[in-house]
Amino acid sequence: MRKTKYLSVYITANDLKEARKIAYHLVEHKLAACVNVIPEMTGIYHWEGKVREGKEVVMVIKTRRKLFAKLEKAVKKLHSYEVPCIVGFPIEKGHAPFLNWIKDGTK
Repeated sequence: MRKTKYLSVYITANDLKEARKIAYHLVEHKLAACVNVIPEMTGIYHWEGKVREGKEVVMVIKTRRKLFAKLEKAVKKLHSYEVPCIVGFPIEKGHAPFLNWIKDGTK
């Protein structure tokens, strides 16, 4: 199976301030062409042996596959979570001008 060149990366953050800090860093350093910040969602999860619930902010990042390791490293430095959610999904198909825009917006 052929690997795709582009990824959509899903990340959650503790709050809007943290998400914006991460988003600006990724775009300014051309690790992402765009970051969509979705202000509030509720997460229900296991942590330290308990089921917990909390508000989080979602980020959806458009980038290239070959930048994932650098993007992940940058996010881990800026993120407050001990184990941040950083998950890449391949973009199998897409509008060619949009995919070119991702390529042009990243290094």
